[in-house]
This record gives sequence, C-alpha cells and structure tokens, in this order.
Amino acid sequence: MKILITGASGLIGRALSAELSSQGHTVIAAVRRAPKSANEVQWDPKAGVLNASAFDGVDAVVHLAGAGIGDKRWSDDYKREILESRTLSTHLLATTMAALPNKPRVFLSGSAIGIYGMRGDEALDENATLGDGFLADVCKQWEAAAAPAVEAGIRTVYLRTGIVLSKNGGALKKQLPIFKLGAGGKFGNGKHWQSWISITDEVNAIIHLLTSQLSGPVNLTAPEPVTNAGFAKELGRAISRPAVLPIPSFGPKLLLGGELADALLFTGQRVIPSALTRDGFVFTHQTLDAALRALLKK
Repeated sequence: MKILITGASGLIGRALSAELSSQGHTVIAAVRRAPKSANEVQWDPKAGVLNASAFDGVDAVVHLAGAGIGDKRWSDDYKREILESRTLSTHLLATTMAALPNKPRVFLSGSAIGIYGMRGDEALDENATLGDGFLADVCKQWEAAAAPAVEAGIRTVYLRTGIVLSKNGGALKKQLPIFKLGAGGKFGNGKHWQSWISITDEVNAIIHLLTSQLSGPVNLTAPEPVTNAGFAKELGRAISRPAVLPIPSFGPKLLLGGELADALLFTGQRVIPSALTRDGFVFTHQTLDAALRALLKK
C-alpha cells in the first residue's frame, strides 16, 4: 500500500512509519517545511494549502498531526492552537480527498479518549455517550471535521487513542526518571483510571485498521485499564523501585495550571476497546505488567 501520514515525526508517527516500511509499504510524510525527498509532500493546514497531487496513488491516509496537549500551559491562545491544529488539518485533508477523482480507500483520523469526558468508574466503549469539558469538546470538533471524507464514501475511522506507553516519548518517558529515583507514586488518591496502550499495540492496531472494514470510532486502548495507583505500583515493580510517595495536587497545579493538571494527571477514563476486540485484533500486551516488562527490558 501507499500510505500518506501526517504527524510522521511524532511518537506514534515515527514508530508507525518504521513498521509500515519494514513490511514493504510505501510511506509518504506530509511536512510543513520544504520536502527533502520523494517520500515527503508539503502542506500548510493553517493556510489551507494542500496540493491534490499529494494523493497520487495513495491508498490510505493516517492523520496524526496536532499540537501537543501537555506541551504548554493552557492559555486561551494555546487552547485555540490545540483545537485548530486538529480541526483545520482534518478538514483540509477531508475536503481535498473528497474532491479527488481517485480517492484513498481509507482515512484513519486521530482522536482521543478525552472525548468521553471524566466519568469515574464507568466502563466506556465506542457506544458510550460523549462527555463535557475542553478536551471532550476538542475531540468532538476534531472528529466532526472529517465529515467531508465520510460523505464522499471514504471509509473513515476515528482513532480514539489512550495513553501511549513508550520509553522513547510520552508520559512514560517523563515518569521514568522520577520513579528510578524512588520518588514516584500515585497522583492524588490514585483512584482515577488510566486507559493505556503500548506503542507496539498502537502501531499494530492502526495497521490492522488499514485493511479492516471498521469505520467510525475505535478505541485504541488495552483491554485492561488500571487505576493511577495501580499504574504507579506496576511501574515501580517493573524497575524495582518503591512507588509509595503520593503526589499531592498543589505542585502539578502550580507548575501546569489547574485545568491542565486535572485533565492529564488527576482524572481519567475507564475505556474498553470493544470494536477492536470484536474485529479480531489480538493485543500483544493485554496487561500493564506485560507491556512494561517488554518496553523496559534492556
């Protein structure tokens, strides 16, 4: 297959591009700078610039681009950037593909489990109602921006991704140094849920969806979410360090701001990957223990 990927330089995009290439697929990266090779095409989502020739011979599009949720404090300007970096880019891809005489067969468009809002212990699969709050609203508009592709008959999947575990980036990379010092522990009371997925399963699930018949929302999370306290305990055990020091909310809230800290560290969702499981996808890492042992082995 010939696959166009946005966000190819990000944590998921790098791993996905490498795995697809190793399987013999042709990967084309959409970049904002001038292309440096034949395997790159230029686009400018903010300016609405994307040449239709970027899709020549393309079978599938995987859209992973978007400003980092936790990269900066949530000022009004940065919240607007988080939203528009997703909605403008998704709408540009969807409308451009919809107008093509020869359309890609599938559009895998990024989303996140934040769409369900903060729901306590409620188990949430793809049929769950959507939630409220900033991240939920961003995800709703993000998914809605793909409507032109859906209306044009392109099989469209919303990749509702959870916490992706990789020692090369994301939350796990940030936590490891603290836990290795023996200073790690649960956030607050640790009762909130963390719906995680290993980078291996994230990549494999996306590749599975390239040829699946699924459309609409698909939760990309492991089958066994854990509480934050459970996550801290498993991570401490995986690196043979104590993980007993609870982290009170006031420190992270001072550092990150209350809204961002609550959204990323002190609340969560208990998400179940029902669509993937019914579709026959087999997880390499079903449990957190298995994932951490595989990811952290030397």
